[in-house]
Amino acid sequence: MISSIDHLIIAVKDINKAEENYRKIFGIEPVWKGEHKALGTSNVIFNFKNTYCELLSANGDGLGASLVDNAIEENGDGLIGIVFGTNNTEESFCKLKKLGYLITEPSEGEGIDTNTKKIRKWKNLFLPPELSRGIFSFLIEHTEGALPTLDKYPKDTVNKLDHVVINTNDADGFINIYRDIFNIRLALDKVIEHWKSRMLFFRLNKTTIEVIERKNEDTSQDSLWGLAWEVESIEETHKRLTDEGIDVSQIKDGLKENTLVATIKSHTHNVPTLLIEHS
Repeated sequence: MISSIDHLIIAVKDINKAEENYRKIFGIEPVWKGEHKALGTSNVIFNFKNTYCELLSANGDGLGASLVDNAIEENGDGLIGIVFGTNNTEESFCKLKKLGYLITEPSEGEGIDTNTKKIRKWKNLFLPPELSRGIFSFLIEHTEGALPTLDKYPKDTVNKLDHVVINTNDADGFINIYRDIFNIRLALDKVIEHWKSRMLFFRLNKTTIEVIERKNEDTSQDSLWGLAWEVESIEETHKRLTDEGIDVSQIKDGLKENTLVATIKSHTHNVPTLLIEHS
């Protein structure tokens, strides 16, 4: 049913400042600067090898503007959404309806690039609370137009999403949704003793959904936590970032064998952000 992590959404109050900060973090130029007139939002998009990252800000009235404003009022700028790609929203709708979920039919969406006036269109399928479990998430099928792509990613830039981290208090329920309903491959289910936590890895489109369980008796709830971005050379990326005035931790060995990592400590708009090099 789900073919990819299509994109991630970061809500920001000042989109011009966020664009400048993320241009420094990623080391690349955005490929799209546009607006959703019907939703009352503006966006800036950075495209990578396996997904894209959308900075989203309110610029008017609409459901999108309300979503952004409410999220920022509650928690400030930050990571608010994960959007899953599907090849057929109608089939996905029928499957979920057949399973007994109360779900509205797919809706049409449109974005306009303010510089080029190019238009992209898509269909959205918003997930019911029983499936989203506290995360703003939906399915998207792109129907017209496409984002520009980059020809190359220099060694000191971010080139792909390595993984997104989600916290949950109900790992079994998470598996029931993401593996059994969404058909995303569960690659790892392991208890990490020194963290006293259960960890799940789901794999799709060359990235990972990393799920950390902190079990309690509350209603099943999930929350987006942070992002890990892959770079070809973490040493060169570290130098570029520090030269840009960005606070970055020292490079160290990652938990995964043959990886090097560093944490970006500023300019992220409250998104916990890790850099990783696979060596």
